Amino acid sequence: MPPGITTLAADTPTLSAANTGFMLICSALVMLMTPALAFFYGGMVRVKSTLNMLMMSFISLGIVTILWVLFGFSLAFGTDIGSVVGWSSDYLGLSGIGVTQLWDGYTIPVYVFAVFQLMFAVLTPALISGALADRVKFTSWALFITLWVTVVYFPVAHWVWGAGGWLFEMGVIDFAGGTAVHINAGAAALGVILVIGKRVGFKKDPMRPHSLPLVMLGAGLLWFGWFGFNAGSWLGNDDGVGAVMFVNTQVATAAAMLAWLGYEKLRHGSFTTLGAASGAVAGLVAITPSGGAVSPLGAIAVGAIAGVLCAMAVGLKYRFGYDDSLDVVGVHLVGGIAGSLLVGLFATGGVQSEAKGLFYGGGLEQLGKQTVGVFAVLAYSLVVSAILAFLLDRTIGMRVPEDDEISGIDQVEHAETAYDFSGAGGGTAPRTTSSAPGGSAAAKTKKVDA
Repeated sequence: MPPGITTLAADTPTLSAANTGFMLICSALVMLMTPALAFFYGGMVRVKSTLNMLMMSFISLGIVTILWVLFGFSLAFGTDIGSVVGWSSDYLGLSGIGVTQLWDGYTIPVYVFAVFQLMFAVLTPALISGALADRVKFTSWALFITLWVTVVYFPVAHWVWGAGGWLFEMGVIDFAGGTAVHINAGAAALGVILVIGKRVGFKKDPMRPHSLPLVMLGAGLLWFGWFGFNAGSWLGNDDGVGAVMFVNTQVATAAAMLAWLGYEKLRHGSFTTLGAASGAVAGLVAITPSGGAVSPLGAIAVGAIAGVLCAMAVGLKYRFGYDDSLDVVGVHLVGGIAGSLLVGLFATGGVQSEAKGLFYGGGLEQLGKQTVGVFAVLAYSLVVSAILAFLLDRTIGMRVPEDDEISGIDQVEHAETAYDFSGAGGGTAPRTTSSAPGGSAAAKTKKVDA
């Protein structure tokens, strides 16, 4: 056999049971992040909106899954068309894919890559929902998800990660979704809230979280699931890059949580559980695009910078008057921008690629590429999302009536409440009445229904 053919055969990837199993586990971890997000957001709203907040995340699991199978995977990862979108008829309905057919250049089946990326597609629109708490019709939200993933998420995923996508070909680094997921969702949230307006009582009523334990549970589960989100994005374990990303995910998240709490203590005088949870999420967001390019020391810097910037940013809604209910803009948009741009400063050139940041002798080249990626995705998602929200608002309406918003969106949209206290306590309660002749102080205890 000619040497050239022998070498080619040796270089041809073969299915790896280890990598395949690892990626299936990572896919399950990323799926867990959507229910975790539901808990995180659900605890942050008032009691009367809890179920609606949970459902706004859960419905994404249904809608996006079906769209992904029908045509979403083809649009995002099919054969490139003009560097803007993909398309492959074999991917429609996932019907033309062989059981052992490998994702090009990797040792995992196409099916495994498709289901891993599906979980990213499910999570991203769910992130938007936190900005719209208390006031959006559930049917309108479901239709918005359908339209948004079709015209925004699927094409942007191709730009950033698809072979031939224009940002991918430019060399923009986005390891696991700083632009495609977090900036995309944060910009979309801003676009929608600028169209639909503020909640009733914004800047007047306290609107405090009803269950901080639920918030902490959600944040902890997000942190856990994020290891699959980040480390899995290298699509295997053959060269150690995924391990670096795993370490950097933990390190940056810890640094961001501490930085947020430190800022909070200096600014407001207290270390809050909500600040700890929000700081952790800010660190997870920021390390998502950058963790495969920086060292653990760089991850500390990325996390600390993002923690402070996001803590500062959440107050901007009061200054500028936009009602970002649960700080999606302040955490996901700002955190995604920070993490993506910091690649241009802290990339070592020794992990996922040879691209170096400014602090490692790479000059401004990579920072320039990152800036283009950040603002291209931000502008596209912001404008298109606002247009979609405007069209839905003018046709079927995006918001529930004001009276329904005040009384509680859970009962109006779902005919349920998160907590049923009607049977609390049970049994009977004692009541003391004076019943002695002549109005004496003698007392008799009666039993009445609670």
